[in-house]
Amino acid sequence: MTELRRRSFLKISGLTAGGFFIGFNFTGCKSSVDVKAMPTEWTDINAFLQIGDTGIVTIFSPNPEIGQNIKTSMPMLVAEELDVAWKDVMVKQAPLDLVKYTRQVAGGSQSIRQGWESLRTAGATARQMLVNAAAKSWGVDPSLCSTNEGIVSGPDNKTIGYGELAKLAAQEPVPTDVKLKEVKDFKIISKDTKNVDIEGIITGKSLFGIDTKREGMRYASVLRPPSFGQELIAYDDTEAKAIVGVERIEKFGNKIAIIATDTWSAMKGQKALKATWTEGNFESTTFHDEKMAESLSKKGETKREDGDTAKAMKLADRIIEKTYEAPFLPHSCLEPMNFFAHVTEEKADLYGPIQTPDWTRSRVAELLEMEKEKVFIGMSRMGGGFGRRLYGDFALEAAEVSKITGLPIQLVFSREDDMTAGTYRPASKYKFRAAIKDGQMTAYELDGVIMNNGNSTREQNFPACCVENYKVTSSNVESNITTGAWRAPIANFLACAEQSFIDEVAEAVDKDPVAFRLELLERAKTNPVGDLEYDPDKMIGVIKLAAEKSGWGTKVGNVHQGFSVYYSHNSYVAEVAEVAMETGSPVVKKVYCAVDCGIVVNPIAALNQVEGGIIDGIGHAMYSEFKFENGRTTRTNFDKYRMIKMSEAPEVETHFVQSENDPTGLGEPTLPPAGGAVANALYQATRQRHYRQPFIQDISLLG
Repeated sequence: MTELRRRSFLKISGLTAGGFFIGFNFTGCKSSVDVKAMPTEWTDINAFLQIGDTGIVTIFSPNPEIGQNIKTSMPMLVAEELDVAWKDVMVKQAPLDLVKYTRQVAGGSQSIRQGWESLRTAGATARQMLVNAAAKSWGVDPSLCSTNEGIVSGPDNKTIGYGELAKLAAQEPVPTDVKLKEVKDFKIISKDTKNVDIEGIITGKSLFGIDTKREGMRYASVLRPPSFGQELIAYDDTEAKAIVGVERIEKFGNKIAIIATDTWSAMKGQKALKATWTEGNFESTTFHDEKMAESLSKKGETKREDGDTAKAMKLADRIIEKTYEAPFLPHSCLEPMNFFAHVTEEKADLYGPIQTPDWTRSRVAELLEMEKEKVFIGMSRMGGGFGRRLYGDFALEAAEVSKITGLPIQLVFSREDDMTAGTYRPASKYKFRAAIKDGQMTAYELDGVIMNNGNSTREQNFPACCVENYKVTSSNVESNITTGAWRAPIANFLACAEQSFIDEVAEAVDKDPVAFRLELLERAKTNPVGDLEYDPDKMIGVIKLAAEKSGWGTKVGNVHQGFSVYYSHNSYVAEVAEVAMETGSPVVKKVYCAVDCGIVVNPIAALNQVEGGIIDGIGHAMYSEFKFENGRTTRTNFDKYRMIKMSEAPEVETHFVQSENDPTGLGEPTLPPAGGAVANALYQATRQRHYRQPFIQDISLLG
């Protein structure tokens, strides 16, 4: 075994101009070192891969990397079917190219799900071409050949490496029907595989958009309206221009750009600008609350209706009615918004962290009045996104400033810019009503309202099909505050409200919360009411698994459990949160999580997604408060905006349902159930229900 430290790595990798491909554990643990010379010649086999003459394979990852680890997991799918050793694989970010690739988007937890078949087929197609080439050179039937870790074997113990075959394989006809591996034959899929960018992340290489540097580049900071609804009247840039490093100040639209030689000077210039704005049509949190309450009282558009809930309510022995509310929320990405742009008369080159590169390219082309084919979008790794980087407003700003100045521009948001000029999770309210008759829930109603986002509900989800009388309505309230997708859109709060309410109903009918949910799902399974669009068996499976692993109902002493289950992004997740009282305050100590997301492509990365989603969900449910006064947020930075602290993150124990089904989403599904599990555990610990987020508003919490 050889221990290779960073200094040694730098010495070895610098021995030749081409360097070596070295595979080892970058965490500093002892491991073997595989050294293979870099190819002198590469052969394109298809859009997803190149094979070098030494047998090293470059696999292109087509989708934006937002931290969900698809830059590792997607190439794993190709490598599996190509039948190459993972140690001989290099990974590169593919460029935006919708001729070669489809759905180059990071959103909706759909990258692996949508790429599952196409990526594997690309690898299998290349493998078959290599086999065909080897068989032709040997004069044998391809069916007599096999592959293993980059080697084709044939009759009479003949073998040949992929590197030697690459040129011949590229000349072979592309097979139209290839056989994919059976699950039992996987060698790479479902094996722990380290992040391909981990060495760059640890050593601080320029992987992220904010690290971008180009020759002649200038930095831009933008002064935007301080309140939503305001327009620029005039500005005085005398003091800003006096700051060392500030070179130019340009107005564009309703904004002002400060261009400087460095980020700090640009941001200082922004603060020194004196601008006059119109009064505007200001909104406040009180205004939003009132408008949503008014909308709830009127009910909205019916999204689903089974049976007659009004009649069931009249016949009920008891009606339970509760309203839940959640605030706007920023995305709080670790890497603030940024983008590079260099616009000339001939073309526009842009590069940075973006979840929707093609849509952004179209919008930039329209803004610049340039043909789309002349706009190039390069994708960097993203330091968080959670939906914020779907919208690309920062890329458009960079392009416009570059066009005005004629300079290559790196536009960077400060943290205050990020918090105050964001695209936020919309505020929402939900009113639930349940009819109880003879100890059974006979009717279920949900009225939802949301700011700016259309449908506030997921009306086809549980408990649809479980209740004879079921009705869901939705309303939308318009606001001039920009809103958009936020991790697990709609479900991120709806799940918390729904699962909290289900617990209240279970208590009203004197049933265990887990048993009550299972009883409802049995109805959906055996005799569903209306159209069934989720799988009760899968939901039952994760419920039972989470209950078993958490010891549901068996904990004693200072341990209080809360349950939650939710279906989103094609995956099923059940969670049990454990709360203990410490010095008079409740503390979330542990979360048990059961997940059915089909085949788990990369277990170590999957665990990161599960744990991150749960901690994110708990943190925002418990601590994150975001308010508006006079059209502007009162939370402008992390000194005023409360997020979960490392010391408050609970232990997470995860259990995946063993499955041979195709993979489903994982980046988002564990977040929605987290708030409900904690809310229900808090009730068990304190006997206090929580109807609004963050919970810290209503209870004294540690920290």
